[in-house]
Amino acid sequence: MASPVFHHAVGTLQSHRGLHDSGLRFSHDLGFSVKLIPKGLEAHIGLSRRSLNGCERKYGVIKASSASPTSVAGPISSPSINDTNELQKKSSEAALILVRHGESLWNEKNLFTGCVDVPLTKRGVEEAIEAGRRISNIPVDMIYTSALIRAQMTAMLAMTQHRRKKVPIVMHDENEQARSWSQIFSEDTLKQSIPVIKAWQLNERMYGELQGLNKQETADRYGNEKVHEWRRSYDIPPPNGESLEMCAQRAVAYFRDHIEPLLFSGKNVMIAAHGNSLRSIIMYLDKLTSQEVTSLELSTGVPLLYIFKKGKFMRRGSPVAPTEAGVYAYTRTLALYRQKLDDMLN
Repeated sequence: MASPVFHHAVGTLQSHRGLHDSGLRFSHDLGFSVKLIPKGLEAHIGLSRRSLNGCERKYGVIKASSASPTSVAGPISSPSINDTNELQKKSSEAALILVRHGESLWNEKNLFTGCVDVPLTKRGVEEAIEAGRRISNIPVDMIYTSALIRAQMTAMLAMTQHRRKKVPIVMHDENEQARSWSQIFSEDTLKQSIPVIKAWQLNERMYGELQGLNKQETADRYGNEKVHEWRRSYDIPPPNGESLEMCAQRAVAYFRDHIEPLLFSGKNVMIAAHGNSLRSIIMYLDKLTSQEVTSLELSTGVPLLYIFKKGKFMRRGSPVAPTEAGVYAYTRTLALYRQKLDDMLN
């Protein structure tokens, strides 16, 4: 389940293997620029760099107490206190969009899906398109998805509705040939592109021996109480699978290491992922306890909007429609962005 993993620091997108050594740059409106740094300059970035090789990686533990200033503690690498303070001084307002993928073929069949890679249904496609309409006036500078096709389809379909009409470009870093073949040589095209980064750490939690089984038939076999325990407890995994706690360890660590630094620097990010990986991230953002997160339900294809400002995340719910004035009244930045789109497109 290997996937490209990128290292970020204050507006810099750095491939762990020197993606695009030519130093091509993604330039975005509102002053956003992501430079693909040539190999050998990693030492100048200043944020910690760690191995992200699946099971070899060591994570901290999600804490149940909401009194802690963050929901994650332990040996999770993150910017130092001095680096974080410096980032906070430089940070501006940023939007964070979270969207669970649209209905998949196995959602429709009521099967445990987990990390099995299945596409969207027709309804799921429609949900993704509707999600795109809801965020069509919200700036998006970077897109993160899981390594699974249903999340990637959702992100791509949603962006077809965005009024800015930028094109999401999937970043390939599997090998030197993939990097070379996927290079873009037009600066104008780069300015109209949004980098899309796939990360297995954002995958749905792995349901082990339940994957592919019918949920109702499994409940009939093992009992409703046992299946409910597997599905909704925080720290009890299904047979040979992941608990929500285990899923949270990888998803939150990835969010902190790779996505949060971009938000600190004022970049607007969309994450298209899954029920449990997003529940894990929301637990971190909203400082939920392990009891609170188990009752959190996320509908397919419904985006959630957070505003990141002065080092804090403010949850704003789901944008109702592209014409809904209230969403854009949350911040002056969103209102100005929407006005810029109106001026540009009218």
